[in-house]
Amino acid sequence: MSSRQTTDIPLFPLNSVLFPGGEVGLRIFEPRYLDMVRDCARTNSPFGICLILSGTEAGEPATPAAIGTLAHIVDFSTTPDGLLGIRAQGSRRFRLAHSRVRDSGLAHGEVELWPDEAHVEVPVEFHLLATILERLLEKIGGTHANAPRANFNDASWIGFRLAELLPLENREQQMLLQTVDPIERLAQLMHALPRFQSG
Repeated sequence: MSSRQTTDIPLFPLNSVLFPGGEVGLRIFEPRYLDMVRDCARTNSPFGICLILSGTEAGEPATPAAIGTLAHIVDFSTTPDGLLGIRAQGSRRFRLAHSRVRDSGLAHGEVELWPDEAHVEVPVEFHLLATILERLLEKIGGTHANAPRANFNDASWIGFRLAELLPLENREQQMLLQTVDPIERLAQLMHALPRFQSG
């Protein structure tokens, strides 16, 4: 534990979970977040995305979950309604040690960065999950549609991708984000699968 890095980052509480390697599109309109995006872009630094436990995305500062994901801005755009749009990619997970709200209303957190998960091959009993993920990506396309074949034998990668693509509730996604064993995450997903199979 003591070897984990701690760092201070701005926080962006959301009504969704960002996973390592995943992407999120955000519409930015509140001054506190416009300032945050400008600062992150200027210094090429990440911000933290945490699931909202109570409160809302806009207005008063929300209560964030203790485990979140670093987000790195990878693209800018203008949304149809003229707002700033950004695309951010998830990298490492972190644990929020404590947070505070600045005068601007922007939350900042002192966070412990978690190490990246080690590459673990997908056990035979979970090969079905790799097949389901392949079919999902063929259907929906997107960033991961052309992923290297090796990724489909990486328990961590498969678990994170299915966790973001399956229609899970936010709290379930948060539990999968917080799981530290990639095989345990696959087991949880396997357990949830029957809910999504059409009768």
